[in-house]
Amino acid sequence: MFLDKETEAMYAKMAPKFKDGEFWIYGEDDSETKFLVWNGSDRLPGHYYTYNASTDVTGDLGASHPWLNAKDLAEMKPVHYTARDGMTIHGYLTLPVGVEAKNLPVVINPHGGPWARDQWGFNPEVQMLANRGYAVFQMDFRGSTGYGRKHWESSFKQWGKTMQDDITDGVKWLEKEGIADPKRVAIYGASYGGYATLAGITFTPDLYACAVDYVGVSNLFTFMKTIPPYWAPFLNMMHEMVGDPATDSLAMVAQSPVFHMDKVKCPLFIAQGANDPRVNKDESDQVVEALKKRGVEVEYMVKDNEGHGFHNEENRFDFYNAMDAFLAKHIGKAGSAPQRSAPVKKASDPNEKDR
Repeated sequence: MFLDKETEAMYAKMAPKFKDGEFWIYGEDDSETKFLVWNGSDRLPGHYYTYNASTDVTGDLGASHPWLNAKDLAEMKPVHYTARDGMTIHGYLTLPVGVEAKNLPVVINPHGGPWARDQWGFNPEVQMLANRGYAVFQMDFRGSTGYGRKHWESSFKQWGKTMQDDITDGVKWLEKEGIADPKRVAIYGASYGGYATLAGITFTPDLYACAVDYVGVSNLFTFMKTIPPYWAPFLNMMHEMVGDPATDSLAMVAQSPVFHMDKVKCPLFIAQGANDPRVNKDESDQVVEALKKRGVEVEYMVKDNEGHGFHNEENRFDFYNAMDAFLAKHIGKAGSAPQRSAPVKKASDPNEKDR
């Protein structure tokens, strides 16, 4: 959608020059005749160009990830399915390159937020998982943004309920279509996606072969208590959108995975930042303690110098290598096992492909 005809005309004029994927103007000079343009797709992280509107000439500035070849990367395909109550749920399915979409190990990857969304484009996590031989399924469950007010509001106080049903129904759709091997479905998510991961293995324990929870919420009561004072206006919103401990306590117990750890059957890997101000470390500690008491396999990675998600490069390498090994162990053995690539490592040479 364009707000003025001049910009719309500019994009229309440039469109024939950027046929692969999407393109956006990232900047311009004061005269608005020379532009910086980004061009990218699901298999192209980004290429930068100059564009001179006066001469209609483009100049090549270079690729953001020159060591990656689009032909080696997996296509992200938009899909949709119908939830049990009739709501249409949109999402994205990424299949390993050169592999038939049949009876595959699958990683279900619900997004964080939850009032955010997945979108079509290059995603390094998804590409890494597809490279290992897994299909990756991302769904914009109710509450995801970009689908209208009704879709968003239908998520209020539905954590672990209809929001989780949308994820479960997506798994069932993959199985019905013959894409997923029902015995090799994993779930992995961060923040709210981590909550959805824990909810998935507690409320539908027979659905998943293993799970990876990355800085995920486990207890709605402690989650509310750890919201910092300067977020007070946001806390009032959270009471309306998630639940108020003063009036919704019974529902919050039912929706908090930590109170249902007795139902967990599959192996779990948890990654947590010790200084996370958004999802306190106690959220993960509670889960680990409860599962260890039951003798359920749980791997726990805590990084003392991290907050809400890992940002230090060495910690990211540790996490992705550990997740890689964890998934290979639990869903990469039976049937057409994924081909393991070399460990994720820091590239010392910009031309190295394995990052």
